[in-house]
Amino acid sequence: MATNDTCCSTQLIDGDGVFNATGIDKFMKEVKLAECGLSYAVVSIMGPQSSGKSTLLNNLFNTNFREMDAFKGRSQTTKGIWMARCAGIEPCTLVMDLEGTDGRERGEDDTAFEKQSALFALAVSDIVLINMWCHDIGREQAANKPLLKTVFQVMMRLFSPRKTTMLFVIRDKTRTPLENLEPVLREDIQKIWDSVPKPQAHLETPLSEFFNVEVVALSSYEEKEEQFREQVANLRQRFHQSIAPGGLAGDRRGAVPASGFSFSSQQIWKVIKENKDLDLPAHKVMVATVRCEEIANEKYAAFVANEEWCQLEETVQSNPIPGFGKKINSLLHAGLSEYDSEATYFDEGVRTAKQKQLQDKLLQLVQPAYQSALGHIRSGTLEKFKDSLEKALKGGERFSAAANSCIGSCVAQFDEACADVVIEVANWDTSKVREKLLRDIDAHVASVREAKISELVSSYEEKLKLALSGPVEALLDGANSDTWPSIRSLLKREMASAVLGFSAALNAFDMDEETRQNMILSLEDFAKGVVEGKAKEEAGRVLIRMKDRFTMLFSHDSESMPRVWTGKEDIRAITKTARSASLKLLSVMAALRLDDGDKDNIEKTLAVTLLDSSSGAVRDRSITAADPLATSSWEQIPPTKTLITPVQCKSLWRQFKMETEYSVSQAISAQEANKRNNNWLPPPWAILALVILGFNEFMTLLKNPLYLGVIFVVFLLVKALWVQLNIAGEFSHGILPGLISLSTKFVPTIMNLMKRLAEEGSNAATNNNPQRNTSQNNSNAVPVGSSVSSSSSSNVTSLDNGSRYTSSSKDE
Repeated sequence: MATNDTCCSTQLIDGDGVFNATGIDKFMKEVKLAECGLSYAVVSIMGPQSSGKSTLLNNLFNTNFREMDAFKGRSQTTKGIWMARCAGIEPCTLVMDLEGTDGRERGEDDTAFEKQSALFALAVSDIVLINMWCHDIGREQAANKPLLKTVFQVMMRLFSPRKTTMLFVIRDKTRTPLENLEPVLREDIQKIWDSVPKPQAHLETPLSEFFNVEVVALSSYEEKEEQFREQVANLRQRFHQSIAPGGLAGDRRGAVPASGFSFSSQQIWKVIKENKDLDLPAHKVMVATVRCEEIANEKYAAFVANEEWCQLEETVQSNPIPGFGKKINSLLHAGLSEYDSEATYFDEGVRTAKQKQLQDKLLQLVQPAYQSALGHIRSGTLEKFKDSLEKALKGGERFSAAANSCIGSCVAQFDEACADVVIEVANWDTSKVREKLLRDIDAHVASVREAKISELVSSYEEKLKLALSGPVEALLDGANSDTWPSIRSLLKREMASAVLGFSAALNAFDMDEETRQNMILSLEDFAKGVVEGKAKEEAGRVLIRMKDRFTMLFSHDSESMPRVWTGKEDIRAITKTARSASLKLLSVMAALRLDDGDKDNIEKTLAVTLLDSSSGAVRDRSITAADPLATSSWEQIPPTKTLITPVQCKSLWRQFKMETEYSVSQAISAQEANKRNNNWLPPPWAILALVILGFNEFMTLLKNPLYLGVIFVVFLLVKALWVQLNIAGEFSHGILPGLISLSTKFVPTIMNLMKRLAEEGSNAATNNNPQRNTSQNNSNAVPVGSSVSSSSSSNVTSLDNGSRYTSSSKDE
């Protein structure tokens, strides 16, 4: 490990002009040159071969360059260019020992390497020592005038001014004072400068723009060694802080940062070898470009491999990370700060450009993770919004107020959370993510709003359905002249109540008036639809309703008691009344009448056409006039309001009459049977005829009372047979069936009566108590009477149930 008190050296360019890139890189690491930034100086020495250059450097900078052994003869000692670090001088000072000029080893004509190495020294060095003998001042070749002339010429063509300090070291100073030698030397240098052909850009450029000229004289090393060392020590002091203002190289320009020295010197040598035009500022930019790019790539690779970044990148894909922005900013700041610290001495433009490229690459690397973090914030905020909105609505808040409040708080939370993931150097805009969040929130609000409104509408529709369906059905069931006015009144009342509550509920949704009115109209239409639907449903069951109404009115009296057809009822009038009521129901169900102005003559048309169709006038008129029911529409009733067309009414009435005629015929049969049962006496004329014609027989019976007893016994026997055989009931089904039935029952009935008479006689013989016999005879008579009554009742019932109405037109 090299320290400030030790000397390290390496051959920079060998004698064949090959640049030792590996050696210089190793040398830079040993002396830690890259850490110096711009705080370093480069000193080189040029001069004739064997002029004591290496000796001067070793004494001046404590280096260890190889020196010539004078006892072995004067020959070339340094080949190529060597470099060493000075020991004990601050700042870090590098010394280059150039191969001597005008040497016999390369020959008289091989001056290319001399010119190249001299030009290289002037291009890379801050201070160039030109070693020359005192007695060569004023000479042409020995004073390196041709070399300097060539170097000046090429340097002006290849380089821009960088203010190199040329320190002429006059060796083996004679008695001539330095004050007399220095003007001559400066004059010669100025003449060389003036005589050099200059490019257009530097026609008027003075020598001082390119060089600072300094002159120093040293005594002979061999003859006055102590004095030489003392003078060298004094000269050494001038190299301390040489780049500070006022130092030997205090006004230098275009210094290359220490970390780029190896690359810069290599490129300069390459350009000199290839004899290309070289502009130092351009070269400076090139060196800065390469070196800054290397530094940027190193920092990028270090960031990619950073364990904390890798963990952040992996975690943020699936989960939000608290303090994400702070952590990323810290990593980015660390990487960019390291770049700045290493590239701070390079060309500012290049450094800034490469820093921007590094920053862009790092941001490009970080952006997916940043987007993921924003995505987590957006999704998390959206979920919070959904939860808060649901809680607010459950708490009874108005929808619009709850939505606006939740939107405001959630957007504020989003903005606050975005501030936590902000990448400071990126200045990325989160407006798109914010807009997407707002779109998602608006979509959710619209969805919930639609669901709530739909729920509200469904609720009021259900209420209307419950409020209207049952009452409308009941009103239609009891159809009369007030049915439709009652339905309209019911509809208006329920609709007004529903609209009032519905309108108040809609206030919570902050909708425009047009939409609000459309929804109210829709609810009103629904209410009308409920009534219309129920009316259509009832119209489909109109035949059942008509039969039920007919049966109710025909079979029950005004007090809703079942009718008993005693024979006094006017069946024709009852039938007409029941049919009129059924026709009324049909006329009510034939069309919808929900508007106050609805007027029609349906009932009149049906009554004239169907109920009065039996009259001769109507029949005669129907021959010449068209049937008013032979059409599919009603007058003054639009098809949309028609429930039962005229043709359908006619068909329904025909079917209704057919299905109710049986009830009428049954009533007529029951009435006739009742009449027959009640009319047991013969007519008055028959009674008168019997009295006149049977007067003689009546007188005979009065003269002989025994005949009365025989007749009475025969009457009792006949009455008993009448009851036992149920003659009236048997003949109610017809004469022939009655005769057949009686023929089968006659003999068994006679035998049964004889048996009972025999039993009664045996009981009377065994009983000696006349009173008891009389009682028994009386008790035996009661069942007979009872049988007669029972038989009579049975006969009436049988007649009522068995009578058939054979003519369909009998009741008309």
